[in-house]
Amino acid sequence: MTLKEKCKILQFNDLGDERGKLVVIEGGQAIPFEIKRVFYIYDSDSSVIRGQHANKESEFVLINVAGESKVRITDGKEEMIVELNKPMMGVYIPKMIWKDMYDFSSNSVLLVLASTHYDGNEYIRDYDEYLKAIEEMPCE
Repeated sequence: MTLKEKCKILQFNDLGDERGKLVVIEGGQAIPFEIKRVFYIYDSDSSVIRGQHANKESEFVLINVAGESKVRITDGKEEMIVELNKPMMGVYIPKMIWKDMYDFSSNSVLLVLASTHYDGNEYIRDYDEYLKAIEEMPCE
């Protein structure tokens, strides 16, 4: 399976009308997992790089609900860059995928939906350690 097939771009329904915009995102439906944790990143600038890790157990969906940012995603073999610039669009990141979020606009609010509660022990924060871990993983 290619990285693009693993890390799908998600499009959410825009249910707005003349009163304004409304986007509904439901875990287990629009999101391919039940949501256990929600957080957002804001007040970063274009020089900041966030993420810089992979997760052993957590899956994520990243959505820029305001402004824009980019995310570099890699499985150690392939790499893709996703521009998050529409509040009705997100990117799904399965477990054991490395991610770097960067190039934040001044008004960026990056919403992150996660499949697990926070556990610092499941983070791999060293890229060389990540590469070693994925080499040791059984083939899919």
